Amino acid sequence: MAPSSKYVTKHSLDDKHISETIQKLGLVKKEIHRVVFGQEDVVDLSLTGLLAGGHIMLIGVPGLAKTLLVETFGQVLGLGSKRIQCTPDLMPSDIIGSEILDQASKKGSPFRFVEGPVFTNLLLADEINRASPRTQSALLQAMQERAVSVAGETKDLPKPFHVLATRNPLEQEGTYPLPEAQLDRFIMQIHIGYPDIETETKILTQTTGVEEQKAAERLTHDDFEQIQHTIRSLPVGEDFIARIVRLVRQARPDTSTLENVKQYVSWAPGPRAGQSLIMAAKAHALLNGRLTPDSSDIEKLAFSILNHRMALNYSARGQNLTLDHLISEILESAL
Repeated sequence: MAPSSKYVTKHSLDDKHISETIQKLGLVKKEIHRVVFGQEDVVDLSLTGLLAGGHIMLIGVPGLAKTLLVETFGQVLGLGSKRIQCTPDLMPSDIIGSEILDQASKKGSPFRFVEGPVFTNLLLADEINRASPRTQSALLQAMQERAVSVAGETKDLPKPFHVLATRNPLEQEGTYPLPEAQLDRFIMQIHIGYPDIETETKILTQTTGVEEQKAAERLTHDDFEQIQHTIRSLPVGEDFIARIVRLVRQARPDTSTLENVKQYVSWAPGPRAGQSLIMAAKAHALLNGRLTPDSSDIEKLAFSILNHRMALNYSARGQNLTLDHLISEILESAL
């Protein structure tokens, strides 16, 4: 998505502006960690994905603070947020909205469009894989085009627009797999594990009293869009792009030099994976106080960006081969 022209200035990469941006991002991370305990990597990756302009998939069993994380992002980043609780009987119109008959309308048409929760900046699709495939597909156009079609008319969504979806493991009852086309529209898939003993103790201590920690706003809506534009403006060298291209092509059976990829990968990443890696690497670099991304950013982000864009065939199970192992092999050969 192209940035708004009001943010395009010749000073967007001035030292002072960059220094202020890095300082603001430091305050954002500190505020999020004040409310969300023990999820440093998850917060770092999720914030990277949002700053890069993408949608985020959070995977974990219920009760691991996925919903709290998303709500905290909305509050700290100064963005409007809405929540959808996905269930098997959720309909597409429950997400997008619908036209209703308004007999009191003085306009030419007796119908009035009532916006659904998709008209927001951060949309939390809670337990997205509990919704039926038909309803899951209702988000496809919104995620890709930042617009929805209703009664033959296209309606733009607010800017910025990001979907943060939570997903239960497929082994849980009452879940549906997401179609590959929708998975590819998430810039990252982030797994959330159980907390360690110190973190779990802190969670129980600080969330069972009279008061709970509340996040404070650290950015405005305009601040967030300005930072997104700054990230898009960061330069990357030809060598860095060449490494990204090499990495993505090593993950495809028809272009890889790795035998495990040729034999066991049934679904490989497309060009969107490379785009996601470049944008996320730039965001991750700035988030960590650097203007130029390097191989360390690729190594940090590759698993979250590639693991939902690849699938192994049945033969891989017999070899006890996992996607994490294969991505590690791809990274080693490409970088």
